[in-house]
Amino acid sequence: MERIEGAAVGRCAESPYLRPLTLHYRQNGIQKSWDFMKTHDSVTILLFNSSQRSLVLVKQFRPGSLAAVDQDRPQVLPGALPGSAGVTYELCAGLVDQPGLSLEEVACKEAWEECGYHLVPSDLRRVATYKSGVGLTGSIQTMFYAEVTDTHRGGPGGGLAEEGELIEVVHLPLDGAQAFADNPDVPKTLGVIFGISWFLNCMAPGLHPQ
Repeated sequence: MERIEGAAVGRCAESPYLRPLTLHYRQNGIQKSWDFMKTHDSVTILLFNSSQRSLVLVKQFRPGSLAAVDQDRPQVLPGALPGSAGVTYELCAGLVDQPGLSLEEVACKEAWEECGYHLVPSDLRRVATYKSGVGLTGSIQTMFYAEVTDTHRGGPGGGLAEEGELIEVVHLPLDGAQAFADNPDVPKTLGVIFGISWFLNCMAPGLHPQ
């Protein structure tokens, strides 16, 4: 994750993860069109490790966050870049792309693969379901919450190497969580900010003092 080489941006001819489409419609008698992407729905999981009194995040390189590029033509980026140039902090998450699995089962699967925590669906609390990226995709994301301890962790996490995943598990101490969420210099997703806010307002007040 520390060094990125040979990076180049080109047009996406075909992808199993997204499909560009155009919706043509009439609104109040005016003909309009809107370009959008068809993508999978997803789940995300806010984990609280009560043994360490920390929120469990993941840190990974996201190519789309690497740099602002000219989208009208292919572009070769600098020969070598630090991995930190495209790294973001996120909640554990995954696509809903396996038929037959419930949202809860997908969430448990991702918690194991990315963070190494063994969960079953009954461990999960559904926090919210909302539209994601409405201007571009409109896909649905469901957020779950689970409290874990160190005994729940049976593996290293880190994602699936065969799928090219390289994920670092990060334990964020509660006493620094709000400052982390508020810091604009820390690259993070909106899910992280919402998850921290929800936890501090809905769960933290009921915690026993350490």
